Amino acid sequence: MSIFDHVQNRYERVQQEEMSLQEYLELCRSDPTAYASAAERILMAIGEPEVIDTAKDSRLSRIFSNKVIRRYPAFSEFYGMEEAIEQIVAYFRHAAQGLEERKQILYLLGPVGGGKSSLAERLKLLMERVPFYAIKGSPVFESPLGLFSPEEDGELLEKEYNIPRRHLKSVMSPWAAKRLQEYGGDISQFRVARLFPSRLNQIAISKTEPGDENNQDISSLVGKVDIRQLEMYAQDDPDAYSFSGGLCKANQGLMEFIEMFKAPIKVLHPLLTATQEGNYNPTEGMGAIPFDGIVLAHSNESEWQTFRNNRNNEAFLDRVYIVKVPYCLRVTEEINIYKKLLEHSSLSEAPCAPDTLRMLAQFSVLSRLKEPENSSIYSKMRVYDGENLKDTDPKAKSIQEYRDAAGVDEGMQGLSTRFAFKILSKVFNFDNHEIAANPVHLLYVLEQRLEQEQLPKETFERYLRFIKEFLAPRYVDFIGKEIQTAYLESYSEYGQNIFDRYVTYADFWIQDQEYRDPETGELFNRQALNEELEKIEKPAGISNPKDFRHEVVNFVLRARAQNNGMNPSWQSYEKLRGVIEHKMFANTEELLPVISFNAKATAADQKKHEDFVARMVDRGYTEKQVRLLSEWYLRVRKSQ
Repeated sequence: MSIFDHVQNRYERVQQEEMSLQEYLELCRSDPTAYASAAERILMAIGEPEVIDTAKDSRLSRIFSNKVIRRYPAFSEFYGMEEAIEQIVAYFRHAAQGLEERKQILYLLGPVGGGKSSLAERLKLLMERVPFYAIKGSPVFESPLGLFSPEEDGELLEKEYNIPRRHLKSVMSPWAAKRLQEYGGDISQFRVARLFPSRLNQIAISKTEPGDENNQDISSLVGKVDIRQLEMYAQDDPDAYSFSGGLCKANQGLMEFIEMFKAPIKVLHPLLTATQEGNYNPTEGMGAIPFDGIVLAHSNESEWQTFRNNRNNEAFLDRVYIVKVPYCLRVTEEINIYKKLLEHSSLSEAPCAPDTLRMLAQFSVLSRLKEPENSSIYSKMRVYDGENLKDTDPKAKSIQEYRDAAGVDEGMQGLSTRFAFKILSKVFNFDNHEIAANPVHLLYVLEQRLEQEQLPKETFERYLRFIKEFLAPRYVDFIGKEIQTAYLESYSEYGQNIFDRYVTYADFWIQDQEYRDPETGELFNRQALNEELEKIEKPAGISNPKDFRHEVVNFVLRARAQNNGMNPSWQSYEKLRGVIEHKMFANTEELLPVISFNAKATAADQKKHEDFVARMVDRGYTEKQVRLLSEWYLRVRKSQ
């Protein structure tokens, strides 16, 4: 199918379908979705959740305390927002059941750049997926069921067409009342249209923004008289009225009110009657206009606090269903957010050195966490990400202890994802000759940006401490390991020789036998064997060499049995591999001839250097980054 056919089909799919009122009622008898409320339809669009038993995943079990959680495919790109999304879905579920939530405003409360607007856009997108039925020509897209009286027609409709009485709650609009008068009370003359909600055409979806005290009145919500029609109609005639307000356009759908609490309180009053009573008054002396939809509002915490602290707003506060949307507090999910943002930009193909996104995510999350007592904030960050620190940090607490101590407002302050992505953009464009990102440039850009931000002194020093105390030292270890591993792979024979010799010495030492080197004829007694073994063990800080030697020899004997009597690779046993690496890199000078970019004395050295660079490129670095990071690492190591 060509792109033109694809667009044409989509256009045709959402076109109006028309039917008589009688046909609509027949449809209601067999298809309950024909009279479904906005909350019911958005639940249909969200779909069934994927149920995850976190007890089966070690990381998730630590984060969610072995609970069974629900994840909704419709919100799969909203990383780390499980709680907020579950609350939003709960709101729609309860509203669909006709509970108190159907009379409340859904209010997303969170810091700047935390994802509130993205959630609102996703909800509007979901609203577009399920069609609804409205009186054809109605400027407020009212339900055909509004033509009937709940008291007088409810029993008959329930008996004949299986329409529950609770769905007969909206009033007839002034426009429909005038048409009914013209038809002499014959409701069969009304036609019914099947419509798809549309953000583009403002069908059952609208967006309202706050003005200020001087230029905003309630007409932005309820509409106003169209002065061009006053020549033909009286001022209180429905045909002279422009149903252009946000509530008019969003009937049977969703109205988004951006930064709601920046609007004057007088402007918000129509929202109370619309949500509580299902209708609201226009600006002229006409009858009430129906509203059977969802009001979705969002703003930052400062506006909410100001509004909440004003005693005059108490009636409004009780009609708001608050969903907190804090910043992401898990490093892994924060990295996924950056990857998603990169995918949607031209940087998606640009090289990004390993650990760049992780370092930025760690910095962002650290800025959002509350400092714990008697524990490191870095450990807290790792615990929040589902890591097990029992063996590495005895002072680390459980995730629940950290959360209880931090309180409910954690994640409502700190650096936004938007701020982080601007940093990332700068890092990718830092080098004039190569669009690529690496952690060394990131550290530099971060420090520069923090100085420009004019943060409070205490906050600035705290952020700087995160860089100096946590990020930079750990990156030295990380890039050192990367360089050493690439170096090691080019010296695998050297590593294997150390491994084989260690295993042989340890085996003879355990058996309390002398060992004669077959190549040199040198004889090693138990004391000499012990000294040779210690040369390898001590740099790695092995505290119990006797047990360690037994462990290694037992492992090798088992491995030989499955490997035709041959020793396994020196990298196969993690503990001994670490010991050998310490032995090989106790002195940085050994690395220098291979990893430095100076002219090489021999062709052999040049070949080793090229192999090292090739291995680093395989690990995800560009050649330019290999040079930059290697030189940075050597410089840092020399200064230590």
